[in-house]
Amino acid sequence: MTSRTRFLSKLIGLFSVIVAVTMASHRQATLDAVSGILHSSSMLLILGIFTMAVGLAMVLGHNVWSGGVVTVLVTIIGWLSLAKGVVLLLLSPQAEAGLILNIFRYEQLFYAYMAVLFFIGLFLAYSGASSNRSGNVPVVMERHSSAR
Repeated sequence: MTSRTRFLSKLIGLFSVIVAVTMASHRQATLDAVSGILHSSSMLLILGIFTMAVGLAMVLGHNVWSGGVVTVLVTIIGWLSLAKGVVLLLLSPQAEAGLILNIFRYEQLFYAYMAVLFFIGLFLAYSGASSNRSGNVPVVMERHSSAR
């Protein structure tokens, strides 16, 4: 695992765990915030721009489709972020509200979404943190006694 993949897996993982726990512990406030964002075209524009920028940065900086589950998962998250940002910029607020609230049934499946976010985050954070300890330890060259 490269240092970029380790960094991104820890960043995405810790961010996801913290967001999932916070949102799950404040369910109604989260649902109110999501509803407020979905009904505000200016907020959707800002959210779309930032989400697209983060996704684009991840795709440009980490578009790696081999090297293990963590590496590919980080790449997929980058592409999904980019796609989400583009969708937020292209769809109308009414279409986005219908997509999130009716098709994805965000309110009914809220805790399921938070659980998925939490466990993916936990996996990425653990994988990124533990990769330094196993397999990616730098090899130190030993000096041979005959060279003296």
